[in-house]
Amino acid sequence: MTNLRSLWQRPDARFLVIFLAILGVAFTTIAFNKVNDAVVIPYTGFVARLSGAVLGLLGEDITVAGCDVSSPRFAVTIYNGCNGLITSLIFVSGVLAFPASWRAKAGGVVAGLLAIQAINLVRIVSLYYIGVFLPDYFDESHILIWQSLVILAGVGLWIVWARSAATAHRLAR
Repeated sequence: MTNLRSLWQRPDARFLVIFLAILGVAFTTIAFNKVNDAVVIPYTGFVARLSGAVLGLLGEDITVAGCDVSSPRFAVTIYNGCNGLITSLIFVSGVLAFPASWRAKAGGVVAGLLAIQAINLVRIVSLYYIGVFLPDYFDESHILIWQSLVILAGVGLWIVWARSAATAHRLAR
């Protein structure tokens, strides 16, 4: 018991346990069919509509139906895992687990979620154009390049936020 108590007093160990607990609850929650149907699918539809709107502004003849974004030139279907939600959950779990003020956490969550969504929007639009102009490279671009970049961006955003929050905390003391 003493070892657990001394381990819990280490900020890195406490962060890791809290992070994994929040992430586990978040991932478990979105795995429920009712949550998927009530939250994840409508969120993914919103991402599809937003992507379709951007592509429309870029001059594409886009139709959005549910999670499908299509034109006479190419079509993409946005699934869970391609909607930015997983990266968002990882980011939010890291922010909530980090020892910072609730004000800093709230600001970090809002800014991070907006940034992740913007990055994911660039991802979807670029994948559409890769499908139009370089269809042989679509799968590699989707799976190998963009999935990695979006996750790395989320982690990078968290690192920037955590450094900022830690600096602000040190200055406030």
